[in-house]
Amino acid sequence: MRRAPADHWPKYLAISPFYLLFLAFGLIPVVFSLYLAFHRWDGIGGMEYAGLSQFRYLLTDSQFWNSISVTVQIWAMATVPTLFLAMVTAVLMNSAVRFKGFYRVAYFVPSVTSIVAIAIVFGSIFSTEFGLTNAALRAVGLDTVPWLNSPWGIKTAIAALMTWQWVGYNAIIYLAGLQTIPSELYEAARVDGAGPVQSFFRITVPMMRPVILFTLVVSTVTGLQSFSESQVLLASTSNTSNAGGPDNAGQTMVLYFYQQTFDNNDFGYGAAMAWGIFLVVALFAIINWRLVQRRER
Repeated sequence: MRRAPADHWPKYLAISPFYLLFLAFGLIPVVFSLYLAFHRWDGIGGMEYAGLSQFRYLLTDSQFWNSISVTVQIWAMATVPTLFLAMVTAVLMNSAVRFKGFYRVAYFVPSVTSIVAIAIVFGSIFSTEFGLTNAALRAVGLDTVPWLNSPWGIKTAIAALMTWQWVGYNAIIYLAGLQTIPSELYEAARVDGAGPVQSFFRITVPMMRPVILFTLVVSTVTGLQSFSESQVLLASTSNTSNAGGPDNAGQTMVLYFYQQTFDNNDFGYGAAMAWGIFLVVALFAIINWRLVQRRER
């Protein structure tokens, strides 16, 4: 016989914390941000209805479009070497015989390390006067580079930080994917005379496509939402800590959103910008997914 819904209350009670937390910190803030995007509000006084004016201004905001350009450039400079180095690292770990557990932990540590601590360390590495990078350049007789005071130097420093942080995370995922490939495929390839390079491109890459697609989409979503890297790394290189360095060369979309919302107290425009950032990230994720799917066909 069917039991009454009231008989299942212990089960509903057990799963209720997740739904209550999601409602309080997920659904309600999202709905409120959409409502707020149609109003002007400084966070203290009353709200003033603005209609679509803030979205129209967003489309003409040259600084917002510049932040999109900066974010995409940094994302491209970081994602390609990150996924490449992660694949190479995963292949090496998969072929290693000893200390596999140690290598996995060592490569994964940067992913769980505080981004603030990492940014401070990279700030000293790329320092113009006393950085390790410029010290190495001087040691070999080359000119130093103002890493944190030039547009491409800033982007290179941020991309290097993001690459170092996420190589281990993606390598662990690739390693899990490599261990699902049957060894018989490689043995058959060796019998047919295929070398390591041919086996990699004819067996490893095709079998790893779903995993590569996953890491590409995740890297796109996380890379286009970069914030702490620029904020901490460039905090001392401009008059405003959230400006993204000289000439806003490192001002990502989320950093610009933070500056407008919390530095300028323009919460309505910040909400409109947040939805614009969401559309940009979703668009790039869909494009990456479609490109990989088309190549599979």
